[in-house]
Amino acid sequence: MNNISILIAGRAGDGIDKSSLIISRILTQLGYRIYIYRDYPSVIRGGHTFSIIRCSKDKIAAHSDKVDVLLALNQESVDLHKARLSDNSLIIYDSNSVKSDKGMAIPIAEIIKEAKALDLMRNSCIIGAMCKAIGIEKNVLENVFRAYMPREIDLNLKVAFRGFSEAKEFTRIEKIEQKSLPVIAGSEAISLGLIKAGLKTYIAYPMTPSSGMLHFLAGKAEDFSLKVIHPENEIAVMLMALGFSYAGDRVAVGTSGGGFCLMTEGLSFSAMAELPVVILLGQRPGPSTGLPTYTGQTELNFALSAGHGEFSRFVTAPGDPEEAYYWSAVSLNMAWKYQMPAIILCDKTLNEGIYSFDIESIKKIDDPGVSLWDGIAEYKRYQNTPSGVSPLAFPSTKDAVVKVNSYEHDEFGVTTEDKNLTVMMEDKRLRKDKYLLEELEGYETVKVYGDKNSSTALLFWGSNKGVCVEAGTKLGLRVVQPIVFSPFPLRQFKKALKGVKKIICVENNATGQLADFVKRYGINVDERILKYDGRPFSLDELEQKLR
Repeated sequence: MNNISILIAGRAGDGIDKSSLIISRILTQLGYRIYIYRDYPSVIRGGHTFSIIRCSKDKIAAHSDKVDVLLALNQESVDLHKARLSDNSLIIYDSNSVKSDKGMAIPIAEIIKEAKALDLMRNSCIIGAMCKAIGIEKNVLENVFRAYMPREIDLNLKVAFRGFSEAKEFTRIEKIEQKSLPVIAGSEAISLGLIKAGLKTYIAYPMTPSSGMLHFLAGKAEDFSLKVIHPENEIAVMLMALGFSYAGDRVAVGTSGGGFCLMTEGLSFSAMAELPVVILLGQRPGPSTGLPTYTGQTELNFALSAGHGEFSRFVTAPGDPEEAYYWSAVSLNMAWKYQMPAIILCDKTLNEGIYSFDIESIKKIDDPGVSLWDGIAEYKRYQNTPSGVSPLAFPSTKDAVVKVNSYEHDEFGVTTEDKNLTVMMEDKRLRKDKYLLEELEGYETVKVYGDKNSSTALLFWGSNKGVCVEAGTKLGLRVVQPIVFSPFPLRQFKKALKGVKKIICVENNATGQLADFVKRYGINVDERILKYDGRPFSLDELEQKLR
């Protein structure tokens, strides 16, 4: 066996997420590539939660409905997931709390009581049993526990070894002769990309699914000399970010749809004052609070049109952690070069999914730099230049009066209502799109996978990358992924679709926002496969719908 899906399930608060990470790191030691799908309710304790850990010798970024091993910590875990099992699947369960007519019974509660261990350590016990069942050596289990268990390592190992000894070998997973890769969440990849591009300040009010970035960056603040701030609400987040931008700090904010609503006046302020800021917009189903701990692709239209007035913005939607790292860095660089807001569209699937991360596969990220005032001519904060990009100076710069203004203004930043100045300044700001679009010709803003000669194209965006690339390639389709949406690289997009006679669009929303978006450019989608129940497409599900 060289690929396997393992589902671990229990109650919210049982430590399922941390256990799935431990399992992924065990499998990583054998050379496997990992993807973890997490499913949990918006309660602190008591609701059902589970993770599916899928591993393969090849890079993957999607889960399968069918599982090979079910690790059940309570009866509900068996009852809810039995449809995922085949005749060849294995259930490993706590015989003290679960009744099952098949599978491998482990007296987990008794082992915990005898060892005087915490109830949370039931996870360690069942992981130990899993290792024995699928033929993973005891030393691999021990090495991972010692490297990644934050505390009580010896006691956790004691109960894990008891679980190992109680189990029997069911199958044997092969070792893959390839380099082990670290496993990280999409939120971590986004954060690291921002740091790569020189992030100095991160400001956010916690809101799923963007909270992971706030927690990760707060934990790394000292290592990278970051300022990480949690204000009282999203209005404060955005306005504080603009203040840091004015002072010269590369700054980013994180939120979800409801929080972004509160930021939109500040977004327009950013555009008028030409203050660069990056916004991480973590999508989830709405409207209003919707499904706060589930996933969706519902904010493409919102990101492209949010804010009052007309202004340039950079909008991108990465699809996996490598792209998240790369395009987060590019977004911060472009925001500063062109002095505009940049929005990174992500979602629960990307942010909270766990992936094998190959940093060596990522292209070199070059900082295009910013236009700084030369200190010679009189300083005009909004100097009208051919590219629309004005020289930057920051407060305390000698001989520079750095005036920003949310009103329409002249080149010095002084308020104006003159009709000719109004037209000149609006043209100046919008002119940036032309030069940004020209620069993007040097970037791979549209990617093509699968059979590049197929006349049927599978079109997708964002976190559907993993499932669409795998299913589309298997079915011999051309698989097309636009990554940048504003300014839209239409030439590259049309080139990716050259020779295509039929387009099938896959999205996690109810209306087909990508399909409608490309229609504006004269490109008609023939079929729409839409899913909007808060869950991402599984590999089996999408393949069936495509067939």
